[in-house]
Amino acid sequence: MSRHRSPLRSVSLLSALSATLLLTQCSTPPGPTEVRRAEAVDGTELFPAPVELNVPKSNIALNDAARFLAGMPPLGGQDAFRDLRASPQWQSHATRMNGLWHDFTIRHGQPVSNWASAEMGDLRRANAVFYPFSGPDFLFAHLFYPHAETYLLCGLEPCDPLPDWGWLTPDDIASGCDGLYNSLDNILQFSYFITKEMKSDLQSTRFRGVLPVFLVFLARTGHVVESIDAVRLDGNGNPEVISKSNGTPPGLLIRYSGVGGSKRIFYFSQDLGDGACKPGGPFLRFASSLGKPAALAKSASYLMHEPYFSHVRNHVLTHCRGIVQDPSGIPYRSFAERGWNVRLYGNYQRTLDIFQKYEQPDLSSAYQTGGGEPIGFGIGYLTNPATTSLMLARPN
Repeated sequence: MSRHRSPLRSVSLLSALSATLLLTQCSTPPGPTEVRRAEAVDGTELFPAPVELNVPKSNIALNDAARFLAGMPPLGGQDAFRDLRASPQWQSHATRMNGLWHDFTIRHGQPVSNWASAEMGDLRRANAVFYPFSGPDFLFAHLFYPHAETYLLCGLEPCDPLPDWGWLTPDDIASGCDGLYNSLDNILQFSYFITKEMKSDLQSTRFRGVLPVFLVFLARTGHVVESIDAVRLDGNGNPEVISKSNGTPPGLLIRYSGVGGSKRIFYFSQDLGDGACKPGGPFLRFASSLGKPAALAKSASYLMHEPYFSHVRNHVLTHCRGIVQDPSGIPYRSFAERGWNVRLYGNYQRTLDIFQKYEQPDLSSAYQTGGGEPIGFGIGYLTNPATTSLMLARPN
């Protein structure tokens, strides 16, 4: 079957700095239709060369792409994806996504938001959020911390470009939407990604990597995407827009707006093991530049229980103002060793069988002694509300 290039082929906008200009030296003035870009103080051009991530040129088209992936109709009268939205493949995707989102809102969305609003007032005032082992889970970062201006997320999932929209076939749409739906099904039903399944669901389709997932979450939570840039960290941990594309970029900077004004997400494909993530290394230096962020850890495979993930664990305990987490995050004993105060919610009983080596008798004893405060939702690996466990920890 021959492929015909449609008029909706997008112009790639991810462009590079003509010199090594740090993002902290840039401002982002809004425009009525064009995607917002970083702009130098002296007015010089910063983006003479493209980095191919196939991001649509205008704000309207960019957010239409996000809503297309999310199974949502366009906001305005113009629809750059009219032909694709008319396909039965996309119509089926929209129906399934609407149902999935409805169930998520009842099961997690509203209960988590209500709980966080009642229990985390001080932490929710944090300007920044650090979410290690997150993958592209902006959704729960936003639910717990909706008022933050900067989110730092990381995982091993890559930052692949969006598809070349003009070459998408009906089969591409069907397989891409199926892969996207399957990867989102886990987190929207159970509150966490299954990393291996997400990799197979997405990497085999035209909707690869974390960017489609971020766009779906931003669209479904009512945000407007302003710009997307490929970024990296220099040796001092300063973020900079990438000047040339040498394969998949190591990070993304997504600017978006909603209630509370303009915000940003930094996502880096980053190994957090001690060998790759050192206290003086670029990633943790950048994390330190956030000041005293609030933290989130959920479904983190108990990696911070291991001695070879000590650097990221110690960073949270040293630099963060507090953390909300399930038992798979920082070991309960580490909070006691650092003199942190921990409030317990739910009812911890045991881990899943595959994580049996990470049982925490001291945490179980704390629940038996003092009990956990009620919680109306399941979260993390222990998805049953009757057996779920959530900790809210702050340094004294």
